[in-house]
Amino acid sequence: MISNDLILIASKWVGISTLVLAVLTGLSFILKWGFRFRLVGITSFMAVLAGGLFALGVSLYVRTPIPGAVKFSLVYDDAATQAVIAVPATITESELEATLRQAAADLYSPGRFSRNGENELTIRARTLLHPEPGLSQLVYLGEVKRSLQVRNDQQIDIQIYPDKMALVSKAQKS
Repeated sequence: MISNDLILIASKWVGISTLVLAVLTGLSFILKWGFRFRLVGITSFMAVLAGGLFALGVSLYVRTPIPGAVKFSLVYDDAATQAVIAVPATITESELEATLRQAAADLYSPGRFSRNGENELTIRARTLLHPEPGLSQLVYLGEVKRSLQVRNDQQIDIQIYPDKMALVSKAQKS
């Protein structure tokens, strides 16, 4: 996986190359070389490339994995204060807590807006159980609430519904 550091190093070298090309372009105008206008285009392109790489290296978000979290799917997101994720029906309570932490970290965005003065993002975790053939039951297993304004919110509120987790463990045994 390409890291931010690698992109920043690449942008540094592309920037140095741009400066060398700029000096060469200036020299070409002084010496009136025939391809001097082509060098202007190449230098301009290299400057845009260096700027783009630098911006990508600074703004690229690298996902920090939380140990014990299982894969989840984003089912609903209103881009404001509510989201719903789907987790497998084989999830345990400790995996659910780690997965809710992972979802809270992954779904944070400074671009989210609050509705009606609500400054918390609520993420609910749900799964599908199949108690009998042809019948599906939607079960909400827990939720996490985190701040919309603080990136590294240490005061997230995780609630796991024990009665719903009992349904999941019962379904796993049968």
